Amino acid sequence: MNDQGRVVPAELARLRGSIDNVDAALIHILAERFKATQRVGVLKAELGLPASDPGREAQQVARLRRLAHEAELDPVFAEKFLAFIVAEVIRHHEDIAQGHAHRT
Repeated sequence: MNDQGRVVPAELARLRGSIDNVDAALIHILAERFKATQRVGVLKAELGLPASDPGREAQQVARLRRLAHEAELDPVFAEKFLAFIVAEVIRHHEDIAQGHAHRT
């Protein structure tokens, strides 16, 4: 049953369970990605590199759009999703660089 007291059809319950599993996997994957990008931010700060790398970002957008197309996912959505993640990573890298500058 759902919260409105109605019986949820078995297929709907199964699909929702699958969605819940994918959502959990996405959170864990994003956590791993951000652990790696945090380390990249530290390395960039230590090397005096800028937080943003427009060339790398453009390559990633093209790569993700291609992968999205192959996976039958809207490439525009994939690009927006990546842009959101990259903006957050750049913000983290700027914070790391600023903290590194205060220590040196």
